[in-house]
Amino acid sequence: MVDTSYTGQRRTRSEFERQLQRLEQDTLRMGALVENSFLKAHAALFERDLESAALIDAQEEQIDQLYRQIESDCISLITLQSPVARDLRLLSALMQLIRDIERIGDYAENLGEIAIKLFPYPASPYLSELQVMSNRCRAMLAMSLEALANLDANIGIQIKAKDDAVDHDYKHIYNLLASQRIYGEPMEPVMLMVLAIHHLERMADHATNVGLRVAYIVTGKRVR
Repeated sequence: MVDTSYTGQRRTRSEFERQLQRLEQDTLRMGALVENSFLKAHAALFERDLESAALIDAQEEQIDQLYRQIESDCISLITLQSPVARDLRLLSALMQLIRDIERIGDYAENLGEIAIKLFPYPASPYLSELQVMSNRCRAMLAMSLEALANLDANIGIQIKAKDDAVDHDYKHIYNLLASQRIYGEPMEPVMLMVLAIHHLERMADHATNVGLRVAYIVTGKRVR
């Protein structure tokens, strides 16, 4: 027999809120793992720390596992609990933003692999420009996770403006690489640098998405 009393409804609501809180905590834990993977990829690229690069793969498995778990939990809550409008908005946005966070983790793993492949070669003359771009992206990821932790729409929206600087970095470094003259030297380092700026640019896009999805959770309005 289903308990339809006021007390039963309050109990059901309390349980639902506990499950929501656990989902939010799991999402932040996933974000922290991705942020740490990015830190390791950054160390691998700019400090030639290959031990950090080797640790990213194992962490990526944890991230993927959390992603699948959170997605499954969101679907279960939507299906079984018939959430009200604001809760449904939160759950649907969580399902989208965990995908963005997971993709940032994938790109961090790719950057670690690039660092390993670049290791035998002399450092690129444009490595300092790449480091500036990477630092911008790391700051954007940190802001997006802060917005998520505090459900702060203002921080979420501010990230979008910072994406313009990363886009400028991408174009600037790409032009430098494209104009680089190589005589009798392998092309692989240049190609790997192009891949690196592509991955960083996409990481910034996904961090921007996370911020905008947080703003949507809070305000109910989509920001373009």
